[in-house]
Amino acid sequence: MISITNLSYYLGDRALYENASLHIKPKDKIGLIGLNGTGKSTLLHLIVGNYQPDAGNISKAGGCTIGFLNQDLLSYQSDEPILTVALQAFERQLVLQRQIDEVLHQMETNYEDKLVDRLARLQEEFEALDGYTIQSKAEEILEGLGFSTSDLQKPLRQFSGGWRMRVMLAKLLLQKPSLLMLDEPTNHLDLPSIQWVEKYVQSYENAVIVVSHDREFLDNVCDTMVEVSNQKLNYYGGNYSFYLEEKALRNEIQKGAYENQQAKIRQTERFIERFKAKATKAKQAQSRAKMLDRMDRVEAVVDENAKVHFRFQFTTQPGRHVLQLEDVSKAYGEKEILKHTNITMERGDKIALIGANGKGKSTLLRVIAGTEPVEGERRLGHNVLFTFYAQHQLESLNIEHTILEELKYANPTKTETECRTILGCFLFTGDDVFKKIKVLSGGEKSRVALAKVLVSQANFLLLDEPTNHLDMQSVNILIQALRQYEGSFVVVSHDRFFVEAIAEKIWYIEEKEVKEYPGTYQEYEWWQEERQEEAVAAPVEMVAAPTRSAPAPAKNTSSGSSHQQKTLQKKITQLEQEIDELEKRKKEAEAQLADTAIYSDATKLAEANKKYTEVQQKIAATTDAWENAMMEMEELG
Repeated sequence: MISITNLSYYLGDRALYENASLHIKPKDKIGLIGLNGTGKSTLLHLIVGNYQPDAGNISKAGGCTIGFLNQDLLSYQSDEPILTVALQAFERQLVLQRQIDEVLHQMETNYEDKLVDRLARLQEEFEALDGYTIQSKAEEILEGLGFSTSDLQKPLRQFSGGWRMRVMLAKLLLQKPSLLMLDEPTNHLDLPSIQWVEKYVQSYENAVIVVSHDREFLDNVCDTMVEVSNQKLNYYGGNYSFYLEEKALRNEIQKGAYENQQAKIRQTERFIERFKAKATKAKQAQSRAKMLDRMDRVEAVVDENAKVHFRFQFTTQPGRHVLQLEDVSKAYGEKEILKHTNITMERGDKIALIGANGKGKSTLLRVIAGTEPVEGERRLGHNVLFTFYAQHQLESLNIEHTILEELKYANPTKTETECRTILGCFLFTGDDVFKKIKVLSGGEKSRVALAKVLVSQANFLLLDEPTNHLDMQSVNILIQALRQYEGSFVVVSHDRFFVEAIAEKIWYIEEKEVKEYPGTYQEYEWWQEERQEEAVAAPVEMVAAPTRSAPAPAKNTSSGSSHQQKTLQKKITQLEQEIDELEKRKKEAEAQLADTAIYSDATKLAEANKKYTEVQQKIAATTDAWENAMMEMEELG
């Protein structure tokens, strides 16, 4: 559908891409990943035609349409209702609707045959294009993205940037382009909306490319990962979890190949140095020097998993109770956010506050911080020192400070060496620390603000969407920092991987009260699913007639059950044999990839990688089938 061949693109004298290639097929669900600054968003702009490549070619199949959701759309403004803006996706249907209305208006005074014929043709085309359902489709998608029915007639201009982005996403989804390109789509979505978009994209009938730092979203949506690294587009045939495993394996193989090649290079250089001046060996020395010049060098493996090498400490220990809210209520005019809510937080609690936008999560953080007046009582515990991180606080950074000065200002007791070590963990190395705050990107400012929060002497942290604008490497650093932090914190986040990694309790707002689930996010999700299933089942049980229930099927008594067990046992044995055979093929593929000679032939290397990927996928599928068969056998008793 779209073929990228030998693409090269430069920013000044820096190559973002050099001889990079990728083929996008219909129905592909691609996750585009890589460190910040490697050119992921640039590639999307190149595909859509906003930028032109310096070399190579991007070719598209005839009739291929592209929809591109990017951060530039945040600035789009309109006085039209959001439903009307979303309906702009149906350009032809809207033209037909206007023409039908014009003909009907003319027919009020003129009932000529030619008008009747024209009306029939217009209505036939309008119906063929599902024109009568476009409004219901637009309403369904907008409400799926979190808008209420009453919101649909409000002007787009009244909504914040994040909500405007949702309208533009709805418009793109309604257009159903051949290739849907989404640049950080989850940045402006709450958890229910993220889950809705996941399901929509999973069932989307055309190709999708997603740039995202949300691991859970990539795992659930994508069947292919493309990593931007070393100016190339590296293909992985699986979701993000598969990519992590495959990347580790490739790195191990590449590391071995690199070390072997370096040993060979050192040996050859010693030979050249020793014999280049000897007449009898000079020719051989020259030959080997030419061989070194022609050699395709194996790249060294770069460790992209930064580690936190220091501990965040505070000197003042708080009392047992960090926070208490008693009979707290909060309203904005007639809109009630909290009503007679009570909550207690104890020392060492690590809490994630989750839920849909508009439920009051950020308001609750401000209530805890004491910046929001409330009815009821808010009490901080003995010796509690808190600090509050929120997106708007990026504006409080002193833009004339360097990064290093800003961190030292946050904690004057830290030495320059300590501050540089901390900034290194947040990916500011070398002379980066002397950059002025005013020249930093939004993501870089977020990292500075987070570093300030974590080096403060606070023993209680309030963090509102700390992972927004952070890449996966930075999120990993924040996870490590919060895991080793010995104080207490409340975090608002829609990043499920992040929440699962750092939270030991879950807070959620239900019926205007703050409620607590005493477990991890994954356990909370299971519990919520059970609640929903019980809520659905309860009305059915209530209306069921009190008649005799059907007898439960007896286990292991019928000949049918016995036959089923034999069939299943045969299937299990066969699958076990297949897994053994596939494991042998996997070892053969690994041995082939471990042979350094293969790295000199790009075609053979690609074939070997493909063979290895295919056998990995077959092992996974066969193992799943074996597990399902074993579960069926257990159920039969």
